[in-house]
Amino acid sequence: MTPLMLRQLWSLIESTQVNILLNLDDASLEQWLLNQVKSNCPLNNDEASVLNAYIRSKLSLIRDLAQERQMVELFG
Repeated sequence: MTPLMLRQLWSLIESTQVNILLNLDDASLEQWLLNQVKSNCPLNNDEASVLNAYIRSKLSLIRDLAQERQMVELFG
């Protein structure tokens, strides 16, 4: 996985509405994030597989960050 792909993924996560990150089930969130990255940067099958595995391994972190953002939005 290239540094550019990582930057694109984490930028996407930071810019995605919190309700999407928190309300989708794990499989749907993985697929949604992967499709969003693929729409910005074409990936071959190997790259997509590696990125999908990376996303899967970071789902807890992604949701924790989204919950933190939600708390900041609610309570400033």
